[in-house]
Amino acid sequence: MNVILLEDLKGVGARGAMVHVKPGFARNFLLPKRLAIPAGDRATNLYQELQRQGQVKDDKRITLARAEAAKIDGVEVNIPAQANEEDTLFGSITSADVADALAKAGHTVDKRQIEIEEHIKQLGRYDATIRFHAGVTATVRMWVVRA
Repeated sequence: MNVILLEDLKGVGARGAMVHVKPGFARNFLLPKRLAIPAGDRATNLYQELQRQGQVKDDKRITLARAEAAKIDGVEVNIPAQANEEDTLFGSITSADVADALAKAGHTVDKRQIEIEEHIKQLGRYDATIRFHAGVTATVRMWVVRA
């Protein structure tokens, strides 16, 4: 049975490819989970329309992500933490701490979007990267200060 894949499937094919699979695999797995559509003239037209709609949605998401990144890029936040006399923290600064500091500054960011390159265990200045969408990032400067 020939189907057009709607998602990338390891061992089967890439999105948009027309592949030949066993009828049971298509009937019991691919079609019910909407991972593929049966191949045919109407199906290719449907797939092209779905791809066009997906591209429009992606363009909107990228535009919104770029606007958010422009707002946050270059923002500096202070993160208070307890430290000893040698400026070593009792614990470390995590992405959740950065998200809380950004929320206090008026920027809502999910902690899973924040990437910190190294473990922050000292007082000082650090940079964090925030990934909004594929290829759309912003850099936030953090000052870890004594609480």
